[in-house]
Amino acid sequence: MKKVVSIILSLSILLTLMAGCGSSPNTESGGANTNGGSSSGKVTIRFSSWDSAESFEQQQKLVDEFNKTHPNIQVNFEGYGDQYDTKISAAIGAGDAPDVMYMWNYPKYKEALEPLDSYIQKEGDSYKSNFYETLWNYNSMEGQILGLPVGYTSFVLYYNKDLFDKAKVAYPTDNWTWDDLHAAAKKLTDQGKKVYGYAVPAKPDPYDYEMFLWSNGTSYTGVNGTVQGYLNSDKAAQAFTVMQDMLKDGSAISVTSSNYGEAEFKSGKTAMYITGAWSVNTLKNAKVNFGVALLPRYSSNQKSVSAVGSSGVAISKTCKNKEAAWEFAKYWTSEELNKARIGYELPVLKSVAESQNFSSDPIYSKFYTMLEESKNYTPTLLKYSNWSDLSDSLTQAFEQMFNPSVYKNPKDALNDVANNF
Repeated sequence: MKKVVSIILSLSILLTLMAGCGSSPNTESGGANTNGGSSSGKVTIRFSSWDSAESFEQQQKLVDEFNKTHPNIQVNFEGYGDQYDTKISAAIGAGDAPDVMYMWNYPKYKEALEPLDSYIQKEGDSYKSNFYETLWNYNSMEGQILGLPVGYTSFVLYYNKDLFDKAKVAYPTDNWTWDDLHAAAKKLTDQGKKVYGYAVPAKPDPYDYEMFLWSNGTSYTGVNGTVQGYLNSDKAAQAFTVMQDMLKDGSAISVTSSNYGEAEFKSGKTAMYITGAWSVNTLKNAKVNFGVALLPRYSSNQKSVSAVGSSGVAISKTCKNKEAAWEFAKYWTSEELNKARIGYELPVLKSVAESQNFSSDPIYSKFYTMLEESKNYTPTLLKYSNWSDLSDSLTQAFEQMFNPSVYKNPKDALNDVANNF
């Protein structure tokens, strides 16, 4: 998940902690009053995101448009860059939370967030139903909606058409199994030229990799939060044994790049890898001749399921001008802004996806299919109170499984984790 929300993270930028519904003093002319407004009568709202220098300017323009069309509201934009979680935690702890904020780690921050169900209800059924249903599951906790979906990605299989053509291997289909992928990877591998069929991340994000357990009929935990019998089940071990087997026979390579093997794929060193939608524009700009397919299945009678990375915008529970904050949150998730952000996140509104013909697009349609296939799955992050420790332990287990100098048996590695929870 951290990879999903770091699509636009890179450099920290200078924070401009301006006034809002929190307790920060306003540095705007006129000053702030105690109700989060100013002496000019405007309501001031602080909006924070994880934008860095690369994307701050574009996002600031969108904030400026809101300010132009809402004369009674002034939104001050704060981009926290790669220090986002640290800054948000500190601000909430100090009683100085931004009024509207990007959010993904709802378990960590849920007590500080305003439930949005009543606001959404006032907008009418058509408002809520225009969002893809799956995404509400990723922006809710304990039956309450805590964020409006802003963007999302599911995961797909990317493949290099030129490498497939050169090896005379048929392109992946949406019905491929992992056995099909493994067989193709062997044919695509040319170790003399250091070209490999598939890329396995050395340190995958545990949040993302729960999708392979779902696809094989299990998960990290059961409905009652039990780890034993789920995380260390034979089905869970099989999900990762497939990848380890490819590493062992040389048809895959363990990669350490932060984007799951994008760099190796872009340079023509790997023929296939699995990642989210953020790679689409990067590969297009690099003129890579690529295609995508649905994630492979573990058997022909199973479907594949994807993790979903969904960012949302939430409202602070301490905000004194919640209606103004809601107006901005609606704007930030509107059709206009869904379209404006196409390129680094996928639209969350059905009307926008339809107007852009994403359902028929050979690339983007696959992400929406995976989204629909995954709507009945809840990540352990959102239902397991000790996720942070479990995630850390899984990170170590994956590194042991996929590190060529170790290649720990997946069943043993998962057993070691499960026995500590």
